[in-house]
Amino acid sequence: MNTGRHRAAVLIARPRCGRRDPAGLNSTTGTGRTREPARERRGRRRHRGEEEQGVTERTLWSKEFLVAIAVNLFMSSVFYLLLTSMAGYAVAEFQASESLAGLAASGFIIGSVVGRLLSGKYLDFVGRRRLLVLTMIAYVLACLAYIPVTDLGVLIAVRLVHGLAFGAGNTALVASVQAVIPPGKRAEGNGYFATATTLSTAVGPFLAVWLGENYGFTSVFLVATACAGATLVAACFFTVPEREPSPEERRLKWSMRLSSFIDRGGLRLGLVMLLAGLAFASVLSFIAVHTADLGIPAASSVFFVSYAVASLFARLFAGRIQDRLGDNIVAIPVFGCFAAGMVLVGLATTTALIAAAGVLIGLGFGCLLPTMQAILVDQVPPPRVGVATSTFFLLLDTGSGVGPVLLGLVGGATGFATMFVLSSGLVVLAAIAYLGFHGFASGGRPARA
Repeated sequence: MNTGRHRAAVLIARPRCGRRDPAGLNSTTGTGRTREPARERRGRRRHRGEEEQGVTERTLWSKEFLVAIAVNLFMSSVFYLLLTSMAGYAVAEFQASESLAGLAASGFIIGSVVGRLLSGKYLDFVGRRRLLVLTMIAYVLACLAYIPVTDLGVLIAVRLVHGLAFGAGNTALVASVQAVIPPGKRAEGNGYFATATTLSTAVGPFLAVWLGENYGFTSVFLVATACAGATLVAACFFTVPEREPSPEERRLKWSMRLSSFIDRGGLRLGLVMLLAGLAFASVLSFIAVHTADLGIPAASSVFFVSYAVASLFARLFAGRIQDRLGDNIVAIPVFGCFAAGMVLVGLATTTALIAAAGVLIGLGFGCLLPTMQAILVDQVPPPRVGVATSTFFLLLDTGSGVGPVLLGLVGGATGFATMFVLSSGLVVLAAIAYLGFHGFASGGRPARA
């Protein structure tokens, strides 16, 4: 009898590999929580995620993955085309004040935040592909709506709607692409996927300035409409496994609880990106002013080219290294390069040094987004991927939107060179947050299976 009881206890305490203990019992504490070794727990979570999503190991370069990259490229190009030109357009066409011109530019980000909040919660109720296609239709119509606008208030309203469509559509795309990336190549796949955004940061602003100077703002809106149309066409060819909401999710469908809109895992890594986004926003917004003050205005263009090239180069290898050797082996050097680049851009007085700073920041911030995104998707269960993704990008968008305002005040008081050096402290804080939330707490997670 004692032997039978002992064998039954063993069976309860040691569920079969790859399956969740239905009772969730702990043979030593009785608390209802298992206390497996960290590595076994992470492996079980990855295996469970594959079972729940029906994901099997397959090639990374599937048709769906290539279409997702195309959608991301055209969608991001519209964002950077209009972000670069909108404040100048508001001043030139409507004689807007600096604050209203800033609102015309940042209204897009405000709409994006709202779109991310709503889409994260209702993504699987609407359907991932359906939400992407519907929001891209609105994306095209919003681009066209800029052309007949004759009032500043209407322009700001269009920016809000346009941002809403972008935030919802981008959340649907980023959450959906995780289902077509093999789990063992999560970081590598996210790195390649993010190269589309990097390309748009180089091409979008260049096209906006060139078109505006040579053909006027209407040409910018027409090219943006063409890119949005290409996004819509590509989205129609994007097929992704849909996920059926659970009975519990359906019961809480109309719940307004904060946890139904915000994910804790997304909040933690989102905080890392908020701090990093604040620092990068200082460069994005003020590098042109800073280089003009130094008497080398062309250096700002050199900076962005260097940033784009370094970012693209690093993303070709960083994701693969992260999958094979673990998160910390990539994340810690990334933070180091980012902080060093921020210091260098503040101390630089020549075009060569500005270019070197662009390389360092490209290796740093350019790799940080896909690195953190891969960690996030690995941490959250499949039902929370949509909410976690929206939370993550919501905080990144907040940092990018608030950064120019807050750091602009610092730059006005201390000078832009000092502001860039001080912004490196934000990168250090982001690194500390990462180490606290994941690097030390989870051991940086060893290589993916």
